[in-house]
Amino acid sequence: SFLTAPLAGATDPALARLEQQIEYVSHATDGVVGVNAVHIETGRSVSLHGAEAFPMASAFKLPVAIQILSLVDEGKLTLDRMVTLSSADLHPGSGIITELLFHPGVSLSIANVMELALVVSDNSAADLLLREAGGPAAVTARVRTLGLTGIRVDRSTALLISDWQGVKTLPPESQWNRELWDRLFDAVPQGEHMSARRAETVDPRDTASPDEMTALLLRLWKKDLLTPRSTRFLLDIMDRCETGKSRIKGLLPQKTDVAHKTGSLGGVANDVGYITLPNDAGHIAISVFTKASNRPEDASEKAIAEISRTVYDYFAVVPGR
Repeated sequence: SFLTAPLAGATDPALARLEQQIEYVSHATDGVVGVNAVHIETGRSVSLHGAEAFPMASAFKLPVAIQILSLVDEGKLTLDRMVTLSSADLHPGSGIITELLFHPGVSLSIANVMELALVVSDNSAADLLLREAGGPAAVTARVRTLGLTGIRVDRSTALLISDWQGVKTLPPESQWNRELWDRLFDAVPQGEHMSARRAETVDPRDTASPDEMTALLLRLWKKDLLTPRSTRFLLDIMDRCETGKSRIKGLLPQKTDVAHKTGSLGGVANDVGYITLPNDAGHIAISVFTKASNRPEDASEKAIAEISRTVYDYFAVVPGR
């Protein structure tokens, strides 16, 4: 049982107890939960299934943003560059571009596209951003240059959602439009859709380990990833994230500052980011991923909220050494 078997990870007895507590509250969901949390100022950390691969879902938008801002820092791209949307750019899933901006004649700056992709997790915006970033391989290559091997981006959100839905064949991208997606998804029998979802849980593509995602967050925070200006730009956007109010933020005291990015797809619920502790107790970088749950999404969200509160309470009370 979790009480008798110490988890591999923390050697400090107090942190080992914290890991046991995290494992205990993770049972709010029947799925697998992966966690890595680091108190930034002291480097104390806890991990649960931290080296395991989890589907990132929309959390992949964070590495994409880092690749975009790296290109900006290198002078290869500017945030005021305008991108014009075509009907083929209206991709399925969350967001407001497909819902509100579907008439021809919309151009957005890269900065605005990034806001939409991260603040409201707009999928069409994310795929425009991915294209400007040089595609999935370029994003993965960027992460590799940081020495992180456990984060990989392989598909656009359009392809990712199609695979999760169980769509077998897609027409050429030039033929994509709003109506097409509904038609394709509605045509997949429920049994095929569920087996596609199960297959995606073990698909190595578009996954991250909690340990490496938190390592990426730490690099960003410590400003050795991007210029100070690009770092501020990205952290400010994460600070305004509107999705996932019942995840990391769910059980934290009101007004707690959380800068984060969520991910949701086919029963997967994720949230990664930073928590500011009260009374100058520092900051936590935290990644919580879930997969393989058979319960409604709110069970996974409850697990994320419980874990975040457990971590928050510990580091808010136990001073750094």
